Amino acid sequence: MVVSGEGWVRAMSTSDDAEFDFDRYRRLLAEADDEQKRLAFINLLIDEKVKDKLAEQSLRGRLAELGLPPTK
Repeated sequence: MVVSGEGWVRAMSTSDDAEFDFDRYRRLLAEADDEQKRLAFINLLIDEKVKDKLAEQSLRGRLAELGLPPTK
C-alpha cells in the first residue's frame, strides 16, 4: 500500500501528543522523497508547534485561575 502526502505523515505519527523527537523527525525527513511528502512533513511540524502553543496558553490560563504566577 502506498501512502502519500498528509496520510503518509499521519501513518508515521507515533501519537497525537508526541514530544519533540529528533529521531522521528529525521526519519520522516529522510523518507520525504517527493514534494507532497515534504509539504506534509512541514505541515506536521507546524501542527505540532501549534499544539504546543495551545497547551502553553491553556496552562497559563489555568495558573491564572488558581492565582499562581504565569510561567516564563
